[in-house]
Amino acid sequence: MDKPILSVSATATQPARIGYRWHVLFWLLVGGIINYLDRASLSIAAPGMIQELGLTRTQIGLLGSVFAWTYALMQLPAGWLIDRFGAKRAYALGMIWWSVATWLTGVVGSISALLVMRALLAVGEAPCWPTAAKITAAWFPAKERGFATGIWDSSSKWGPALAPAVLVALMIAFGWRSLFHVTGAFGIAFALLFLVLYRNPRDSKRLSKGELAYIEAGGGGHERSLASSSLKWRWLFVRRSVWGMILGYFCVIWLWNIFLVFLPLYLLDRFHISFAQLGVVAGIPWVGGALGEIAVGYLAKKLVDRQLASPIGAKRLLIACCAVGAGVCAMALPFSHSLNATLALFTVGLAFLAAMIGSAWALAADIAPSSMVASVSAIQNFGGYFGGAFSPLVAGFIVDTTGSYALAFISGGIIVVCAAPFYWFMARKPIVEDVAVAQG
Repeated sequence: MDKPILSVSATATQPARIGYRWHVLFWLLVGGIINYLDRASLSIAAPGMIQELGLTRTQIGLLGSVFAWTYALMQLPAGWLIDRFGAKRAYALGMIWWSVATWLTGVVGSISALLVMRALLAVGEAPCWPTAAKITAAWFPAKERGFATGIWDSSSKWGPALAPAVLVALMIAFGWRSLFHVTGAFGIAFALLFLVLYRNPRDSKRLSKGELAYIEAGGGGHERSLASSSLKWRWLFVRRSVWGMILGYFCVIWLWNIFLVFLPLYLLDRFHISFAQLGVVAGIPWVGGALGEIAVGYLAKKLVDRQLASPIGAKRLLIACCAVGAGVCAMALPFSHSLNATLALFTVGLAFLAAMIGSAWALAADIAPSSMVASVSAIQNFGGYFGGAFSPLVAGFIVDTTGSYALAFISGGIIVVCAAPFYWFMARKPIVEDVAVAQG
């Protein structure tokens, strides 16, 4: 059963044609691309860091794991802070923090200092996705959130897609340290623009009354504070739906982080392509991921429009189906012996994986009370990155020990399939504040 829809006039329930709400996605899309350019810089810089600093692949995996561990732990306070003090300040200040950490990564020269910088990067990036989910819940009706989330969350694929071409060119021309300097400076500039220009729906002068009424009819239109909620934050951890999202996202991000950290190195190690070729081919799978996520988000909207499923049911169904698809592609990778077939498996696998991630973020906004969207989103993300923290380290150890990526991809494929039952059987019901209070 989904959240009740507010009673409004018939005209308010009709969708505005191309409303201003879709322009708001520009901020979230660009901010997310910057976020993932900063994360992907490590995978592109890895060959140069291995050569100059004498790092092993296990240490590269450790850098990815330290980021993910810190990112996971910081989700819990980040979600609470966003819901308590507002999305705008949390998003801008977080971006400034992580951009400074990115820039400083290009200065340091030891494994210990690099570990500190990756941890600081994670602290700053922790509010980004929960904030985007809260902004989406405020700016979009429930039935459009899957499609809207698919658009802005596709930034996590456009970033790695752009990274090889852009960052490899920088690295060839100016060295691996330049990657971190350029992306860090760009992030600071964008954060300052967001802080000056972004407005909440009810404060926006560019949002028409008709469009605001339409958004409010679908359950959005206002960014509620945690201070106005009757539900205690700690009660979220006794909800079955929340635990379904935690455990399911654990499985999703396990495989996601293996792809994010090791895809470029895998192509170099397995097929011995040149570094210049890497700048072209390594971005292809992420384009597939971005397009797949947007397409599945649109499919979720159509399922709801045609009354074939509720907003929550459509997302759960698509997550379960995509989990199986992503797992099959990952497990098939070690048995692919050509570059083209491998790129095809990565591309299709990332399309399924990306669609799961976008649907999961949209599902959190549907299940959470409006005052706690960032908190529920962040708790789900905590589960994902707690699992994802281990996967790059485990994968790096497997490669260094066995000389092969096969076990890393096969085990990752099995784990991601396990996301299907968690989301399908557990993440079923929205959290209603008055019911939670009565039960508490």
